[in-house]
Amino acid sequence: PVLFKEELKNVETKEGGTAVLHCEISKPDATVEWRKGGKVLEPSAKYEMKVKGSVAELIIHGVEPGDS
Repeated sequence: PVLFKEELKNVETKEGGTAVLHCEISKPDATVEWRKGGKVLEPSAKYEMKVKGSVAELIIHGVEPGDS
């Protein structure tokens, strides 16, 4: 199974800004599924997902209070 080597940490940014969340996983280039509540996030103008080796990133553009 894929495990977290480094878990998510809180990130603060100004409303309308960009937030980058990242975590490190035990298996490089594994498929990562980002969720908000029970909903799976899909790539869009607001959400960008990247995996670079063992680091997975979620980039949130146009941050709003509801993104917390």
